[in-house]
Amino acid sequence: WSSDVCSSDLIKANAKINIGLYVTSKRDDGFHNIETVFYPIYDLYDTLTIKKNVKTGFTSNNTQLKSDSSNLVIAALNELKKLTNKDLSVQIFLNKKIPIGAGLGGGSSDAAATLIGLNKLFALSIPNPELNKIALELGSDVPFFLLNKPAVGTSRGEILNEINLHIPQPILIVNPGVSISTKNAFKNITPVSTNINFQNLFNKITDFSLLKDEIKNVFETNIFEKYPAVKNIKEKMYRYNALFSLMSGTGSTVFGIFENQSDVIKCRDNFSEKYFKYISNI
Repeated sequence: WSSDVCSSDLIKANAKINIGLYVTSKRDDGFHNIETVFYPIYDLYDTLTIKKNVKTGFTSNNTQLKSDSSNLVIAALNELKKLTNKDLSVQIFLNKKIPIGAGLGGGSSDAAATLIGLNKLFALSIPNPELNKIALELGSDVPFFLLNKPAVGTSRGEILNEINLHIPQPILIVNPGVSISTKNAFKNITPVSTNINFQNLFNKITDFSLLKDEIKNVFETNIFEKYPAVKNIKEKMYRYNALFSLMSGTGSTVFGIFENQSDVIKCRDNFSEKYFKYISNI
């Protein structure tokens, strides 16, 4: 860090999974209406260190990330500068642990963490509705990370209704190292309506194996066809006794909810060393 630094803040930006994802219609603004359940994975997270500095800079342990507005952290910073008409010069270091383009919301979470961090660091006192507005401009699931609690997401995903959902069992998260463009995934999707009452179902679910035939991710068909490795992950999860398994978001991560620790470890250890593997126990 440069010697011009005057204060610092460290923020966690956690991952999420989608338990079910349906695209119900195409909108006039080019986006799609969806229905999903967002579930935060609090123990898998990136960290952002944001420090006041004489000039703005961005660094990361992940060399794929550029320091321009294609990076949602920079985009979030730029949006706040525009809104407040303030300088907001900072040095940001992003320690990336959530895989990129994986359907785990890493980039969106980083953007939300940047908004929260800058609002606090510069005492901007921007109210939540205003932050939510900026969040939605940055990406459809950025508003979820401002709430960061289990919720049913509708419209573009920004209309959020909290649900009383807690998964006590271990969740295995596996990514084969394939990065999938959300934009392209939506291009190839045919909207279908769903009659599932997510609010009712998830407020009282205790047996996750009941979701197997009930809940779908409509992106799986296309993604499984294009990337057989993703399909194989889901099949293997069920072979190793997952109660429920599904692809998250537009892929390429697949998660499985397991009854116990020995099943989840056995399953994890049977995936390639090259894969990203994580067991969440929150």
